[in-house]
Amino acid sequence: MFQGDTSRDARPAVVLLHSSMSSRSQWAPLMAAQESRFRFIALDLLGYGKSAFPGEVAHEFSLAHEVDAVAAALPAHLGAGEPFHLVGHSYGGATALRLARQMRSRVMSLVVFEPVAFHLLSPQDPARIGIERVIAAIDMAPSQQAAARVFIDYWNGPGGFDKLPPALQQRFASQVAKVRLDFQALLGEPAALADMHVLNMPALVLRGEQAPISTRRVADCLAAALPNASLRQTPGGHMAPLTHADDVNAVISGFLADATREPA
Repeated sequence: MFQGDTSRDARPAVVLLHSSMSSRSQWAPLMAAQESRFRFIALDLLGYGKSAFPGEVAHEFSLAHEVDAVAAALPAHLGAGEPFHLVGHSYGGATALRLARQMRSRVMSLVVFEPVAFHLLSPQDPARIGIERVIAAIDMAPSQQAAARVFIDYWNGPGGFDKLPPALQQRFASQVAKVRLDFQALLGEPAALADMHVLNMPALVLRGEQAPISTRRVADCLAAALPNASLRQTPGGHMAPLTHADDVNAVISGFLADATREPA
């Protein structure tokens, strides 16, 4: 993460938001490959990495709480009013959508990889019904480990959790409480597809070719709703920013390069 006097660094700022059960470290390959061109600001979302769990507001937790925490962290890395590019994956992508609306005047471009913005789908949409069944299975799981198994297997395929080393299984199980809050925030978010029209900055919506129907459906609807967006598909599934990092990061880097290029 960038440290120091932002006024002396001419590189464009890029804010990076990670997925649930992850941390800012998921962006390390992108940052290492492009640090000469961009000033990256990778943040830990609440309850992940080194960020505190939002226990005091758990009963009413919303995306507004998540975005307020991100906004509060930015002044340590950006100059007053400094514009930035915004990249988010999964839960970080849904957070990015709200942050972009809240700080519209400062967001120069937007990249989201399968944002889990299920609130953008109608209650009758089969894709939303499907993910709500997964959420219910997580809520009814008899243990944190069982809940983590439901979550990991949904995004990575059956048996994905059991293939993980025990230490990683334990870590994911310990994060189930925040995952439940993430879903609470996502389904409680009041924004609809019509609200996305204000996000008229250059935007790129990405989806994995092997992703679940729920996030593919959100990506398709979002790309159609954003006024200045393109939709791209990458190898891999929902976790492609980790499992196929080279492919995904190449697309993100190319988009950021275009978005920061001076007009001829």
